[in-house]
Amino acid sequence: MSSTTSSSSTSSSTTGGGGAGGSGGAGGGGGAGGGGGAGGGGSTCTAANSQYCSNQTGTHCGYTFEYWKDNGTGCLTNTADGFNVTWSNINNLLGRKGIRPGTKNTVVNYTADYRPNGNSYMGVYGWTKGPLIEYYIVDSWGNWRPPGGEGFMGTVTSDGGTYDIYRTQRVNQPSIEGNTTFYQYWSVRKDKRSSGTITVANHFNAWASKGMNLGSLYEVSMLVEGYQSSGSANVQFSMR
Repeated sequence: MSSTTSSSSTSSSTTGGGGAGGSGGAGGGGGAGGGGGAGGGGSTCTAANSQYCSNQTGTHCGYTFEYWKDNGTGCLTNTADGFNVTWSNINNLLGRKGIRPGTKNTVVNYTADYRPNGNSYMGVYGWTKGPLIEYYIVDSWGNWRPPGGEGFMGTVTSDGGTYDIYRTQRVNQPSIEGNTTFYQYWSVRKDKRSSGTITVANHFNAWASKGMNLGSLYEVSMLVEGYQSSGSANVQFSMR
């Protein structure tokens, strides 16, 4: 999910039309995708909260963030322990915050007050290069469970829950390497939750065991995305 602009890309290939160069489903979010290189959040961040109601990328408290929408009303607020995002009658919107490039051993601890009204999802998100892969580890969603059942590959049990694994493909769509064709890898929790731990390596290893190989990490981010919906999310997280 991301945009046609500088270095981010697009999202799911399922239902819905997608945003700027975007994908279907909840996804297709856009975004400049810039602001790279942050190495992870500090435990004693004293930076002031910062709010953005137009598209923006940057760094805050040691994390890289991105906020993007194509139309409608919405804002992202960076906080010392995460971010808040609100949206109303948007076509496609995303807010994400994390580490670039990150490592496969990243462990995310989070708690969220996540209130989607319509099509949305929340979880860990990122890209790899060589091969180019867009990946999702989804812990909760709105009225549609991504990616819609296409490309089921099996399951993985991690952090107290079972996730369905999917592989989908995007054809000639925006990515961090421009418009091209690439696979998306998904782990989608069977039961929704709004707090817990996501051990990224467990999913990467499960995907590899099914021939779903990854390249060099480009980012590991906590993501909230909405598609033709309204909602809000207050996400507190840490990555180690």
